Amino acid sequence: MAAVFDYAAWGARYPELVDKVPEPLAAALFVEAGLFLSNSDGSIVQDVPTRLVILNMIVAHLAALQGRASDAPIVGRINSATEGSVTVQAQYEASKSAQWWLQTPYGASAWQALRPYRTFRYVPGTPRVMQPYGWR
Repeated sequence: MAAVFDYAAWGARYPELVDKVPEPLAAALFVEAGLFLSNSDGSIVQDVPTRLVILNMIVAHLAALQGRASDAPIVGRINSATEGSVTVQAQYEASKSAQWWLQTPYGASAWQALRPYRTFRYVPGTPRVMQPYGWR
């Protein structure tokens, strides 16, 4: 069963984005979010409500990457700041595969929410029956 996008619920969770992301765009971004996390029965996230929460985080992340959330907070620890001409540098140590996600707080949340699903999964095959030579 696929998760269904609800703009009102998404807007209640991300009120800072509602004025900048109209419903048709948010719905299109939800479809695009399915490229990053499958929204089908074969999804690695089998619990549909959990999948919906993560997909909504990805929608907010994609909207922020498009410049829709210019006032989004900084992700990471501020390690340098100046006052004249305002300069702020933040540091967030993560693997190189996480860098795209860590550009926004929404993506950082999605990256952490997907953590349990990034581990190795063992799927056992059919057992092999070994018969020694001459055994019948």
